[in-house]
Amino acid sequence: MAAELVEAKNMVMSFRVSDLQMLLGFVGRSKSGLKHELVTRALQLVQFDCSPELFKKIKELYETRYKKNTESVPQPHRPLDPLTMHSTYDRAGTVPRTPLAGPNIDYPVLYGKYLNGLGRLPAKTLKPEVRLVKLPFFNMLDELLKPTELVPQNNEKLQESPCIFALTPRQVELIRNSRELQPGVKAVQVVLRICYSDTSCPQEDQYPPNIAVKVNHSYCSVPGYYPSNKPGVEPKRPCRPINLTHLMYLSSATNRITVTWGNYGKSYSVALYLVRQLTSSELLQRLKTIGVKHPELCKALVKEKLRLDPDSEIATTGVRVSLICPLVKMRLSVPCRAETCAHLQCFDAVFYLQMNEKKPTWMCPVCDKPAPYDQLIIDGLLSKILSECEDADEIEYLVDGSWCPIRAEKERSCSPQGTILVLGPSDANGLLPTPSVNGSGALGSTGGGGPAGSVENGKPGADVVDLTLDSSSSSEDEEEEEEDEDEDEEGPRPKRRCPFQKGLVPAC
Repeated sequence: MAAELVEAKNMVMSFRVSDLQMLLGFVGRSKSGLKHELVTRALQLVQFDCSPELFKKIKELYETRYKKNTESVPQPHRPLDPLTMHSTYDRAGTVPRTPLAGPNIDYPVLYGKYLNGLGRLPAKTLKPEVRLVKLPFFNMLDELLKPTELVPQNNEKLQESPCIFALTPRQVELIRNSRELQPGVKAVQVVLRICYSDTSCPQEDQYPPNIAVKVNHSYCSVPGYYPSNKPGVEPKRPCRPINLTHLMYLSSATNRITVTWGNYGKSYSVALYLVRQLTSSELLQRLKTIGVKHPELCKALVKEKLRLDPDSEIATTGVRVSLICPLVKMRLSVPCRAETCAHLQCFDAVFYLQMNEKKPTWMCPVCDKPAPYDQLIIDGLLSKILSECEDADEIEYLVDGSWCPIRAEKERSCSPQGTILVLGPSDANGLLPTPSVNGSGALGSTGGGGPAGSVENGKPGADVVDLTLDSSSSSEDEEEEEEDEDEDEEGPRPKRRCPFQKGLVPAC
């Protein structure tokens, strides 16, 4: 072992700057600095962490540097560029390993292809890089491996792509000092993301078939499928970043990751990132800080929506907005909507972020269109209305930008004090007699104390019609009279007093 260390140090001392950068990038160390700084860093690496993979890499770079033929490194027909000669092999020399670049490494995409077994491509035929969409709940700290294509090694359906990498001391310190989101889950994580190898636009996470991820000697759990209740609909799998932190060596030792995947014609790329996971409350606080739209701007938007269109035959004089969240059917607390939405209706940002934290869809619950986090705004005008209008569940915006509450109409009472129509002759002054209510609750006429419909002073009494009664009231009165007759036959029983006089005529 001591002889190998001496040999490795001698080879490192003869390296050029490009060779030193390749060696340091291989283990995820910084490659910036002058040559003597790179040499010192590489010698320290050899002294304290000279793994078989590292010694193999040093020997490989040395032999490539002096163009020597060996059995472990295949020689092309022309000299190789050290930037592309960056693969390592196992002891049998048949299974390629894919070392992961450090956070400051900037290799072309063809580098990942060569590591997976394909021949190197000319530098002029570089493809555009695969990009992944930004995830609101993950704040990227370092890029450990740029998106690298998974290339099959044979015609088998089940493929394996192994790779090794090491964390820098700063990255290890970030992980160890981070808080725990839940027992065993750190806020700073090393995550694996997989997507389609499509360079036309940023790609969302997408798992290949039969995926399995092994970190060092243990398999990492991958999100399962959601069961589908609809017949004929295949269950869907939530594709999200895979946390590898709890299975990694948080030291200077190298970590080995093996991705098993199904080769069914589609091309996939993998990437490694050091991220800080955020919670829904942290995103809400950030939204309150930078995402509040001024009330005057919201008022101008209302005027724009209700502005008279000369080409339209229909004039809109107002638009109603509910103060109830469509997600949870509760009163809004933080009214929010996407800036790309065409409606004024808002949803509650608290519940929207909590739901997307559990199952990220980022779809507007009002118009069912994409509402990503970076497009969300808090409606300052509606926030002000919520604090001023506490007894209404709906408002209406008017053309001038003002608003008025819309309160639910109360049910009208069916008590005898409702609207009453008095039918009969007028008095000497031409006025109809006004019905009154006596102490027992019965209705009478102010003209006298007699019952309605009786003859008083030679004139017939006025008929009083209660307009609050419906046609069913007469049948109910008849049923009560029949019940009274039955009670008389059976024996004396306490009678129910009817608050209406029998002279009243119900409105039909």
